[in-house]
Amino acid sequence: MIIREEYLRQLRSWKDEQVIKVITGIRRCGKSTLMEQFQDELIRSEVDSSQIISINFEELEYEKLLDYRKLYQYLKERLQPDKTTYIFLDEIQRVPDFEKVADSLYVKPGVDLYLTGSNSYLLSGDLATLLSGRYVEISMLPLSFQEFYEAVQGNPEAAFADYMRTGGFPYLTAMERTSEKVNSYLEGIYNTVIVRDIEERQTRKSKDQDRRGIGDIALLKRVSKYLASVIGSPVSTRNVTSYLTSAGQKVSPNTVDNIIDVLAESFIFYPAERFDVVGKQVLKTNKKFYMVDLGLRNHILPRQDYDLGFSLENIVFFELLRRGSQVNIGKVGTTEIDFVAQKEDSVTYFQVTADLKNKDTFEREMRPLRGIHDNYEKIILTLDRLTVGNYGGIRVINAIDWLLNIKETF
Repeated sequence: MIIREEYLRQLRSWKDEQVIKVITGIRRCGKSTLMEQFQDELIRSEVDSSQIISINFEELEYEKLLDYRKLYQYLKERLQPDKTTYIFLDEIQRVPDFEKVADSLYVKPGVDLYLTGSNSYLLSGDLATLLSGRYVEISMLPLSFQEFYEAVQGNPEAAFADYMRTGGFPYLTAMERTSEKVNSYLEGIYNTVIVRDIEERQTRKSKDQDRRGIGDIALLKRVSKYLASVIGSPVSTRNVTSYLTSAGQKVSPNTVDNIIDVLAESFIFYPAERFDVVGKQVLKTNKKFYMVDLGLRNHILPRQDYDLGFSLENIVFFELLRRGSQVNIGKVGTTEIDFVAQKEDSVTYFQVTADLKNKDTFEREMRPLRGIHDNYEKIILTLDRLTVGNYGGIRVINAIDWLLNIKETF
């Protein structure tokens, strides 16, 4: 079992605080295992097992508790007098009106409540309205490369090639990673996310909202495939609509917007907005989208001639999120910075390229960073090792070393 230490640290920091802990992330990224690991920690810290209530709503034995009234009664009867009761409700979005249960438990003394969900729509609906300021979201991702490498060991470069091919869903590190098995496993995840999360979203959407296109699974997968194919490139509703129209699929821009929202709410794609470095403002047009796991991307685009640089860019984007940064795409005049990573009062600018040995590529990647006239850190990440060094304050770092937190010596 892979210990997800960073997420456990966050849970420890919020333990016994009067806020609801909501753990979100794509299915099979490890949310249930994380809750089990945290429960084990509680027991080791002398919390009695009678103080822990844990329900996974994907298990058949809890089907009767999908009625929020029965769920509330079940939990209420098991609260421990004069002790803290730790309640863990896994895949809570499967319970219609679950927010009523959460709200009622929140106001009771001696209750520490933990929820997980595989669809961010649950935090944009009634839960957010009812519990504004009373919950904290812990966003969970599949394994980082460092976590993946700790599980598989071996040569770092070979492990990284494996990581780029199979992705970082935790169970993959425990199985025989043949192409056939990996593909079958990822297909199960992808289809479950696409089909089940759409159904759950539909249940929670009010009946008077436009649902056209959202229930069309084939169309949803077509848009998903398009977004996967243009990772690292600006995307607009017009781009996607034109692509579908040229492929013989008549669809409205509103439907395209709805579908992109669904794919983001299900944690398959994450948007990155553009940021004007000089004007210090977020630009609302032409976002980029990154796919939560390269294994999924390889699954839905099995014959795609991948651009190694964009795949590396995808990995770096999520690593910056894991490290707690707010990540935007930088605009400097007519040039672009791959990532502007802001964390508290600090900013770091990143360029990402597979290979920096070619002189034209070197100059192309350096130019935008040289055009920034502040004193924040500027880094280029690359897979080659020959160009590693410091160039007038711009550091070139090997991407694998950076992902493994290996400190450079220059």
